[in-house]
Amino acid sequence: MPRASEIAESFRIAVSSVRANLMRSILTTSGIVVGIFFVVLMGVFIKGLDAVWEKTISIIGKDMIYVDKWDWAGGHSWRKAETRKDITFEQAEALCARLEAPELAMPLARRWGGSVMVGNKSMNCSVMGTTSLYGQTPAGEIESGRFFNPMEEQQGTNVTVIGYGVAKTFFPDGNAVGQTIKIKGFPFRIIGTIAKRGFLFMDFIDNQAFISLEAFKSVYGFQDRNFEVGIKAGNERMLDLVRDEAVGVMRQIRNVPPGAPDDFSVNEMKAFDSQAAAIRLGIWVVGIVLTALSFVVGAIGIMNIMFVSVTERTKEIGIRKAIGARRSSILMQFLLESSLLCIAGALIAIPLVQIVVFSIRFFLLNILEIEAIEAVSPLLPLDLLAIAIAVSIFVGLVAGIFPAIKAAFMNPVDALRFE
Repeated sequence: MPRASEIAESFRIAVSSVRANLMRSILTTSGIVVGIFFVVLMGVFIKGLDAVWEKTISIIGKDMIYVDKWDWAGGHSWRKAETRKDITFEQAEALCARLEAPELAMPLARRWGGSVMVGNKSMNCSVMGTTSLYGQTPAGEIESGRFFNPMEEQQGTNVTVIGYGVAKTFFPDGNAVGQTIKIKGFPFRIIGTIAKRGFLFMDFIDNQAFISLEAFKSVYGFQDRNFEVGIKAGNERMLDLVRDEAVGVMRQIRNVPPGAPDDFSVNEMKAFDSQAAAIRLGIWVVGIVLTALSFVVGAIGIMNIMFVSVTERTKEIGIRKAIGARRSSILMQFLLESSLLCIAGALIAIPLVQIVVFSIRFFLLNILEIEAIEAVSPLLPLDLLAIAIAVSIFVGLVAGIFPAIKAAFMNPVDALRFE
């Protein structure tokens, strides 16, 4: 096993060799630079995607499920779901009344693409009719003002709570509470705004306005309308129990025969895990392919330059062997040199990635004015930096092993005669 002095000497010689051919070394590491760049950048966006997804789920509610005619995740064909009968208001009310396990249950009515106006400015958003209980769910978390109360709900008072996206569109200065907004021409007083819940690919959930079911009935009516039931289990451990109870009770209410499939769906945020996994897989596949190609090119380049280095220093190798250098010392010298070349590539790539990440974040925040940019962390995670260094060392060892073996097993007499 090489002694510490041999390791130090091999390291010194490797550093001297890299410095003596600095420009050649930098050009040789270009493939490694690109490979490390893609490795770190891919890791940054994978971590960002996971962080955004977890935050979105936690804000909407990990313990929330929704009984609906439609399957949010597309588990059933659209045609099949379309043939189902709508969930009526009476059925939604009956389900809420008969459930015992959940903490909360409330009917929900939606009007997709509802027209809302402030002055001459208008936008299409989702208008939801619900009860005051919705304000106790994570999705009803108030940023300013309050949610409507049971008395306003019973009387059908024209008050509304608007989502972050609606508030930002009409009241960018943040003074939405107390203002009036028109929903399908009916004036509603804004009493609260919902905290931002959607991030990146789910920002549409911030474009909603919430009114009481009575007010919804006055504006849009209940005829020929499908209702949902929002159910808050209380905690994640209760989800399975609450889901099973909701399915059983709903089958009874809708008179589904034993053995027949459900004619409704039970939706929850976990239903979108497959979509998030598909996006994550796509990033991984693209990143790994680009990274692998870059590393292969980089490793071949380093291997070739190391063979050139061995040839150029044949006489030096012969002299070292003649004065007693062991094969392990020669082997270590060239492995260290190839590893240093790869580490140099990583040290060049890491600042480049940091600049790119910071530039993307700056562009999103200041040019596109996207406030929810958790997917782009301002600083590179330490674990990704450690992975980048480890990968670069591994590639360096792989690229340098054959040139190092050639140098280590070189005949000293032949090496000394080399011209």
